Amino acid sequence: MKNSFKELSKTLLIAGSIAIIFRSIFFEPFNIPSGSMIPTLLVGDYLFVSKYSYGYSKYSFPFGLGPIKDRILYKTPQRGDVIVFRKPGDETIDYIKRLVALPNDTVQVKEGILFINSKKAERIKTNMGIMKNVFGNEKVFTQYDEIFEGSKSHQIIEASDKDPFDDTILFKVPPNHFFFMGDNRDNSRDSRTPEVGFVPKKNLIGKAEIIFFSHNSSASIFEFWKWHKAIRFSRIGKAIE
Repeated sequence: MKNSFKELSKTLLIAGSIAIIFRSIFFEPFNIPSGSMIPTLLVGDYLFVSKYSYGYSKYSFPFGLGPIKDRILYKTPQRGDVIVFRKPGDETIDYIKRLVALPNDTVQVKEGILFINSKKAERIKTNMGIMKNVFGNEKVFTQYDEIFEGSKSHQIIEASDKDPFDDTILFKVPPNHFFFMGDNRDNSRDSRTPEVGFVPKKNLIGKAEIIFFSHNSSASIFEFWKWHKAIRFSRIGKAIE
């Protein structure tokens, strides 16, 4: 019995170590709890984040316990990447947003239009729709294809071009920091707000790569007869752009 317990403990220790190493070095699962990245990511999406995309910091490890001062094996992110990072000032919280500006870039929003280094982002209207907030109130939104310097085309939504963060000051991104925005431009706490601000290089966790599961919360785990309506099969395996 003693030897059996010892072997079980050894097996669990090895399995746990492998899981920690895998999550720290390769991929980490992440779920979407809010609508700040609609339409790119929906509440209930589960995705994999590649930890190796930008190198490693102490936040690459569980509980931020890695013995790394800044970053090692660093690779510069690209404008337009969707990235998970630790919130500046409260590094226990993970955020996911789109990278808009790199160190030393300037950023400003004027009447809903994004300007990076004084260059106006291209924004093409593609759709209109209605969305309900958590209180059940309906709001009309417009969907656009947006492309800015150094990025691929991606989708954003705007409820209007007159919300508080549709006109900002001119931001200058400090060295070793980044500027992020949500694709749901009027419903995102991001670098436009003092709550988030500029994100230090060491806070980057990794690049959002692929959706491996998605559900709309219309069925509990025990209501298996409703799963076919709750699971968003069309989103499973979708690459994140």
